[in-house]
Amino acid sequence: MNKKILIVDDDKDIFESMKIVLESEGYQVLWATNGEDGLKMARAEKPDLMILDVMMNTDDEGFQVAYKVRNDADLSDLPIIMATSVSRKTGFSFDRERDEAFLPVNEFLEKPIDPKVLIDKVRENLGQ
Repeated sequence: MNKKILIVDDDKDIFESMKIVLESEGYQVLWATNGEDGLKMARAEKPDLMILDVMMNTDDEGFQVAYKVRNDADLSDLPIIMATSVSRKTGFSFDRERDEAFLPVNEFLEKPIDPKVLIDKVRENLGQ
């Protein structure tokens, strides 16, 4: 059975580009355009990994989704790759080790994401 990846991102072009890359590697790809729908879909579909944007309806919506996932007994172990352009837009950068308590995600990738890096990080976080 193919691993299921949920992309939560309001940018259709970003979604489509990631979908092409992920599907070419045999992953099943789901899409939600905002945090609320992403949480509902995560609970219903039980994805193997979530790729999460930060800035959607609000500038920090992705952070709020990550906190909710980590505090949900059914989702708390879901690997999260945060993919965003927040650093480029705000000048604020994240480091997984330094900011782990603040940023409860497995990886932080700056958009645009190199397709090889995306696949490598997905495989790594899925234990493949």
